[in-house]
Amino acid sequence: MKARPDARKIWRAAFGAACLITLTACTHKASVEQPPQPGDKAVARVNGAVVWTSDVKREAVAQGLIGPGEPLDPASQPFRQILDEVVDQKLLAAEALRRGLDKALAAQRRLAAARERVLDDVLLDTVVVVNNDAVNGLYQEELKNETPTEQIHLRQIVLASPLEAAQVKKLLAGGASFDALAAEHSKDDSTRFKGGELAPTTMDMLPGAYGAALKDARGGQLVGPFKTDAGWVVARVDDRHQEAPITLEVAKPQIIRFLTYDQVKDLILNLRRRATVQVLIAPPRMAPGASMEPASAPRARPAKP
Repeated sequence: MKARPDARKIWRAAFGAACLITLTACTHKASVEQPPQPGDKAVARVNGAVVWTSDVKREAVAQGLIGPGEPLDPASQPFRQILDEVVDQKLLAAEALRRGLDKALAAQRRLAAARERVLDDVLLDTVVVVNNDAVNGLYQEELKNETPTEQIHLRQIVLASPLEAAQVKKLLAGGASFDALAAEHSKDDSTRFKGGELAPTTMDMLPGAYGAALKDARGGQLVGPFKTDAGWVVARVDDRHQEAPITLEVAKPQIIRFLTYDQVKDLILNLRRRATVQVLIAPPRMAPGASMEPASAPRARPAKP
């Protein structure tokens, strides 16, 4: 038995169909065989109309599956899934035209809104350009401003008293197994049967008592006993090193998004300065002490990836 289509897919297809009706009306006489952009490839035909790779990528960006400019492999399952949705949109749009639904006043208003969204995208695609020099420049700026962080790998044995902790440290210094002593004596149930091992962390994320005791500790060194909220701790530094900075390859997608948002923000601010905008409704009610950020306010800088 054929599976029922997902309701969310149907909704997205119906919404996309409205946009496609608009585009169909505007480009009906254009050659369907002409690639929309250099290097574009035909990936399907729907009643003779070509679906291009760029059509699928655009839909993936609209759904938030990829960012602008990010790749989407045509051989991947996500690409095929989005392709199926684009095909559905085209079928729905064609059926709506066949029934003359585009002539109704309500449909005309929705088509006009869809046309504005499409023109919005076309404008941004045309004027918002993020090149490699800008990406590399911001990446280098971030590297210069980044505070190096130090990663540390620890083991610990948590004990009830300083005397017991001192005895355990003496056994460790004499060559006793850290794993065995942790399992036998540690009060920390989350680490005692893992050889006292804590998850790797950075020095700036350690609790205060740990940070102070381990500030100058070297790799392989026993530290303590020192007092914590959980008890008296004897710790061993298994490894300690500076974290490598994030690579350009990893940071690039988020840098591109930030630079894109920055250009869009500037464009909108300039357009608002030159436009006459009248809001015909009362401002929203605000909670006491709250402040409202204007729609054209700068977006927050994205967090580091």
